[in-house]
Amino acid sequence: MSKYLGPKCKLCRREGEKLMLKGERCNTGKCAIVKRNYPPGLHGPKGRTRQSGYNMQLREKQKAKRIYNLMEKQFSLSFSKAIKQKGEAGENLMKILETRLDNVIYRLGFAPSRAEARVLINHGHFKINDFKVNIPSFNVKTGDIIKIKQSSRNSQQFNSLPEKLKKIDIPGWLNLDLKDLSAKVLHQPAKENFEAKINSQVIVEFYSK
Repeated sequence: MSKYLGPKCKLCRREGEKLMLKGERCNTGKCAIVKRNYPPGLHGPKGRTRQSGYNMQLREKQKAKRIYNLMEKQFSLSFSKAIKQKGEAGENLMKILETRLDNVIYRLGFAPSRAEARVLINHGHFKINDFKVNIPSFNVKTGDIIKIKQSSRNSQQFNSLPEKLKKIDIPGWLNLDLKDLSAKVLHQPAKENFEAKINSQVIVEFYSK
């Protein structure tokens, strides 16, 4: 599966806000939005131009795609899946994105960013219901138990996790067991659990054209 290999900070500058693509670094003075809060490129310092309705919809779609660390085809397939389900397409899309395993690992604090979560999943560090899962796009379901593999718990990535997890704000649809370094999916995420930066209705309008 292809992935974006360019500078992540340029993506935040393009959207004009922090997308938290580099984890804790985004909360420091090194963040590109703090140092150069204008679009990348030759004409960036001139500031942001007035956006048309279409461009606003495009930017919202691009922002969501970048926050969840997806390429265009992956995001488009997620939307196609969302419109085939019952209910509001925008809400269905956000549920699909939020229940992706790479997002869940990030939400639980097992990884500092979604990109890092994807790497850890690809390396086979996690189990769901005692079965190893190395597919970042795997959608978790109500009742699923997510665990860090026993053989991975003393590795460099996870040996300091218990202390870090005490500071993490876990969303209400997930229940974290600090002692066991495992989590249970209590129910599907609701609107109040979705990524606040994203207006899913604008994305639906973009794809409806």
